[in-house]
Amino acid sequence: MTDAPSELEPAEPRPMSRRRVVVLALVLTACVAAATAYVIHARNVRLTVERTAPSLATRDDLEAVSAVPHLVFRNTALGDGYGHAAVVALTDVDGPRALTGSACERVYQRSDRTICLSAERKLVTTYRAQLLDRQWRPVRDLPLVGLPSRARLSADGTFVATTTFVSGDSYAQPGQFSTRTVVTPTAGGGGVDLEQFRLIVDGRQVSAADRNVWGVTFADGDTFYATAASSGTTWLVRGSMAARTLTALREDVECPSLSPDGTRIAFKKHGTLPPGKWRLAVLDLATMRETLLGEQRSVDDQAEWLDNGNVLYGMPRTGAVATSDVWVTPADGSGTPRVLVHDAWSPSVVR
Repeated sequence: MTDAPSELEPAEPRPMSRRRVVVLALVLTACVAAATAYVIHARNVRLTVERTAPSLATRDDLEAVSAVPHLVFRNTALGDGYGHAAVVALTDVDGPRALTGSACERVYQRSDRTICLSAERKLVTTYRAQLLDRQWRPVRDLPLVGLPSRARLSADGTFVATTTFVSGDSYAQPGQFSTRTVVTPTAGGGGVDLEQFRLIVDGRQVSAADRNVWGVTFADGDTFYATAASSGTTWLVRGSMAARTLTALREDVECPSLSPDGTRIAFKKHGTLPPGKWRLAVLDLATMRETLLGEQRSVDDQAEWLDNGNVLYGMPRTGAVATSDVWVTPADGSGTPRVLVHDAWSPSVVR
């Protein structure tokens, strides 16, 4: 996907051509696949796992394990507690886990706040986003439209970002998906749709109707990074909350994740791979040098950093239904990927 933006500073956005709509749809529809895998399973799977799920080693000291450096994730062990947020100490990441009472499709924790994107499955499935406090109690409901995909909090817990997939945008054909990414102050006040920010590419504003933004990662109280797309091209963008701008840094960067030291971005890149396939890589922000990671399989997740030397990501388990594991691989491209936490998804590291 190397097409240039179709419109720079247009008076009126032109209708998308069929070819460009299809190209963007391939990107977005493939991204939807991973999120959908964890949404459509529940009603059918739960009927059979009650009798077949292995016992899960759990612990009852949620408050104690949350008080030390820990890992928060979505529990995907089939049986009781499936889909609930779980916590393990970083000193024993694949050991007994403390299950919370919060069922989440995506979960992420920073400071004393947790964002939980959840689903309520009835005749018509609905979704919601909730901010939770240190005791995992809801403190605020946030607007959420569409299928939950990504969630992030700033390091100090002052901003929360959610990405969902939606259908029905005027530039998209029926049945095709686009994104909604909203950043909201956690202390109160309304959120802002990042599609309303000015997208700057090579010094000029891209105002085409098909702008999409997803996969936020926060740097500080003003700066963040994300993926922006238009006319079949994706960019890593640096965003400013104060200036309401998204400035493109380079192409072919999706779902960025900023390292703890703020110097590198872990991301997935499409390159020349078939549609719906990505390779994990790390980008040095000072030199823009890219390093491919040791994981050879396609990864459709927003990575998380275990520390400055290692990257985490979720992978569906081969041959299993609705079950996944959290893997780890060195950030310098060396070594061999390995499972860090079995029966887990959507990790966040809290120190």
